[in-house]
Amino acid sequence: MRKLPLNTPTPAHTAQGLAGQSAKHDSAWKHVSGQARYIDDLPMPEGILHAAVGHSQQAHARIMSMDLEAVRRYPGVIAVVTAKDVPGHLDIGPVFPGDPVLADEIVEFIGQPLFAVAATSHEAARKAAKLANVQYEPLDAVITVNQALDKELFVRPSQTQLRGNPDHALSQASHRLIGEQVVGGQEHFYLEGQACLAEPTEDRGMFVHTSSQHPSEVQKLVAEVLGLPIHEVQTEVRRMGGGFGGKETQAAPVACIAALLANATSRPVKYRLSRPDDMIQTGKRHDFFNTYDIGFDDDGLIQAADIMVAGRCGYSPDLSDAIVDRAMFHADNAYYLNQARVTGHRCKTHTVSNTAFRGFGGPQGMMIIEQAMDDMARHLGRDPLDIRKLNLYRPGRDITHYDQTIEQHVLPKLMETLETSSDYRQRRSEITKFNQSSTVLRRGLALTPVKFGISFTAKHLNQAGALVHIYTDGSIHVNHGGTEMGQGLYIKVAQVVASAFQVDLERVKVSATRTDKVPNTSPTAASSGSDLNGMAALDACEKILAGLTDFAVQNWSVSPEAIHFSDNQVQIGDLQMPWESFVQAAYMNRVPLSSSGFYATPKIHYDPESGKGHPFLYYSNGAACSEVVIDTLTGEYRVLRTDILFDAGRSLNPDIDIGQIEGGFVQGMGWLTTEELVYRDDGKLLTTGPATYKIPAVSDCPPDLRVALLADSPNREATIFHSKAVGEPPLMLGIAVWSALRDAVSSLTDYRFSPPLDTPATPERVLGAVTASQAWLGKQQEAS
Repeated sequence: MRKLPLNTPTPAHTAQGLAGQSAKHDSAWKHVSGQARYIDDLPMPEGILHAAVGHSQQAHARIMSMDLEAVRRYPGVIAVVTAKDVPGHLDIGPVFPGDPVLADEIVEFIGQPLFAVAATSHEAARKAAKLANVQYEPLDAVITVNQALDKELFVRPSQTQLRGNPDHALSQASHRLIGEQVVGGQEHFYLEGQACLAEPTEDRGMFVHTSSQHPSEVQKLVAEVLGLPIHEVQTEVRRMGGGFGGKETQAAPVACIAALLANATSRPVKYRLSRPDDMIQTGKRHDFFNTYDIGFDDDGLIQAADIMVAGRCGYSPDLSDAIVDRAMFHADNAYYLNQARVTGHRCKTHTVSNTAFRGFGGPQGMMIIEQAMDDMARHLGRDPLDIRKLNLYRPGRDITHYDQTIEQHVLPKLMETLETSSDYRQRRSEITKFNQSSTVLRRGLALTPVKFGISFTAKHLNQAGALVHIYTDGSIHVNHGGTEMGQGLYIKVAQVVASAFQVDLERVKVSATRTDKVPNTSPTAASSGSDLNGMAALDACEKILAGLTDFAVQNWSVSPEAIHFSDNQVQIGDLQMPWESFVQAAYMNRVPLSSSGFYATPKIHYDPESGKGHPFLYYSNGAACSEVVIDTLTGEYRVLRTDILFDAGRSLNPDIDIGQIEGGFVQGMGWLTTEELVYRDDGKLLTTGPATYKIPAVSDCPPDLRVALLADSPNREATIFHSKAVGEPPLMLGIAVWSALRDAVSSLTDYRFSPPLDTPATPERVLGAVTASQAWLGKQQEAS
């Protein structure tokens, strides 16, 4: 190896933007200036066409005839395709079959695509698609969860997790309560709707710009629909304008339809769904019907539990098997259930196929045990916080009902810390006094925990790849399999790479996710984006660093221990070189400056037959304390204050994490309070836009919102720099608002009655809970 001369040392400066430091989102200035490009902002290729689909008008029916002549004759229409025109696979089910890209003989929800149109304008395509004459033979339709339970109609088999003999333990318990709840669904309402741009390539393939959390699945399914090998299709995702799970599987049908039309016309096709079409045509968070049967002692300690969770899956499996699995895993939330049975049903209904949504079933599962905590407290005349704290997982009571041991007990300390910092006890006393003297307005307070398992429940998805290049000027290019939807994944991975080489963050560039750079990627979901892709990128960096270290050892005749990368410099014994000079020297000596990386999550396994295993690498934890005020005459309410304490381990980027916590809490609050999906009895969705579906506005946020990260709580697992996931768990902090609303209503009965309050807890439902409480109070007075 050629000996290099000594370099003149240059003053070092502390590397900026490393992991653990707060750094601005890499696209923040592009977002606020309007320069961030989404699918609809891309320059339109020459000859571009626009797509639309014709929708089924029946929830469940046989297609008797479909006359599309008027559609084909509409001005601007270039092509119309049906199921019979699909050259490859018709079924594009992401895990299990059941999702035809276009309906063939049977339709199973109102809004199901029947045919696709390519026209010279978006308006022409949409107008033409409405001109079809379709004749149906109606079939029996199942719309609700309870209808499906009555008929035992499921998209996948029901499952049970069992520990001990809960039936016997329930019969012996000092106290026993039975309850039920309806947990509403939720529309993703991403600001950028479903969209893609498909361009035929010169070698019979297809290039797809997609707004997807799972570009590899889009690649695979487009290839299958077109009858091509996967390598003939490439997909790219620079960013999404929000995803929240709604673009994990639901982006693929949109891309497949665009690709079918592009293939049929040999022209590029853009398919952008209008908001009403998006809401009608794509899946949502599953609504659930849950029940509990819980036995407990005089102190409120749970002795046995029998819990059932049943999700409305829609017409096909989609991801519902894993979603209901996660609801079952999280039916305990943060509490030791002792002897327990948890049963999960995957209910088939003739509605749109519901899909992933932030929390992936976990939030719906947690709701039933949180209702039980409040109900037990009212039954015993105790503060709900005391019952929650008593039942928390702790040493000696640390094995879940699915046989995973909780190895890091964060929640007892976290709950105590938040109880103190939020002045819970003092405020509880003040609120009780206020309620005793207020005839119309009532206040409520609740402090609820979150324990959320981190890993995909499908084991094979717990893997990631990355590609790292160092150029001769010392700048670094990174590509990985994760996608950016505003959550800050790109900046976190860039910080990981900057930390690996100890250089300024501005030296690192993360480029658009592409399937021809990093193949076979997992979806960016399950709160695992930073865990998986950060570790894969670090693996690539460590391979490069190993080669650079060997080069320095051989060239300067020093030991490996004498080589240090720090503050944009490389220390080689007594020699200090600027990073870029060292990189140039390595290049001149033909040292590799590029590497791929890979990571697979260790330790995880689960057997659905036995209902036991270790499905999560670790748990993220948090807690929220929310105070509300309600008007007992109208049911209207306001959230006055929320205090949040969250355990992010050694946070990769505290500012980004706090932003995720704030956004997750508000989205969870919206799910449980204002966001109501309304279906007609025949299965037609009536809430199809912001005029009828209300997401939280700035005015709905607590005017006093305090968020903090738990200090000195590194992840004991070997995650990326011992950080903990922050993506999904904060959504469940919104449960504190719902519990506080129940607390406010319960004050009408001096906290003796636990009012029913299904979600979303709209003012109408809150007023219903007030009425139920007043009726209970009247009966008690009559009896006395």
